[in-house]
Amino acid sequence: MSKVTVETIKNKKNKEKITMLTAYDYISAKIIDETDVDIILVGDSLAMVALGYKNTNAVTLEEMLHHAKAVLRGTKRAFVVLDMPFGSYQVSKEEAIKNCIYAFKELSKEAQVHIGLKLEGGKEIFSLVKELTNIGIPIMGHIGLQPQKFYALGGYKTFEDKTSLLEDALALEEAGAFAIVLEKVKEDIAKEITQKLKIPTIGIGAGRFVDGQVLVFHDILGLFSEFKPKFVKRYFEGAESFKKAIKQFTLEVKSGQFPEKDHTF
Repeated sequence: MSKVTVETIKNKKNKEKITMLTAYDYISAKIIDETDVDIILVGDSLAMVALGYKNTNAVTLEEMLHHAKAVLRGTKRAFVVLDMPFGSYQVSKEEAIKNCIYAFKELSKEAQVHIGLKLEGGKEIFSLVKELTNIGIPIMGHIGLQPQKFYALGGYKTFEDKTSLLEDALALEEAGAFAIVLEKVKEDIAKEITQKLKIPTIGIGAGRFVDGQVLVFHDILGLFSEFKPKFVKRYFEGAESFKKAIKQFTLEVKSGQFPEKDHTF
């Protein structure tokens, strides 16, 4: 299979739905890459899912890069996007550009595939996105629910302000973003935004009429049981299957069933 590029993703608009899943390590990325998924997102959700933090804001840029490099080692086809974490692009535009260039260069050391960065925000990051895309860094936008603003928003709310959302989306498109994630946006609003943009929208809790869908790898496989958002569909009860296998291993070791002669040298 050929490598997925920015143009591959943009050309799917109105033609073929885009698929995106998170990955935080080599083996998860390798499994995803061997399917038809278009984009692997090294999301800041790894803070909670992989590192056990209470929210996404706790993860650092260095932690994100550590996991992203592992993902890149396991990826030979899919486009890989790194979430820029909270604090890495909010202090000033100059520092944001410096951090984004640093992250992009670090990813480039391991990349066998095409890569990009994802930033949360709309109109307020227009000039930052424009400068980054002019430099040559592919940028994916993220509007609607922005988990990095969890405390300021007062929780994980559904977004219904059509005017503001559309302004944000159009600003990101004009700035040069190649795609935009819409999170927890009312379905009818997400549909209208998708119709008005030339670039693809990728939904997470944004309904049926966006250009693609993204979910967390651990959520669709039933590996993360702390909570299950309404927009998640589980395709496998992984945690229960894993526990069953581990219990069987324990039982066989304690009873002397494992190892058998076939497992010896």
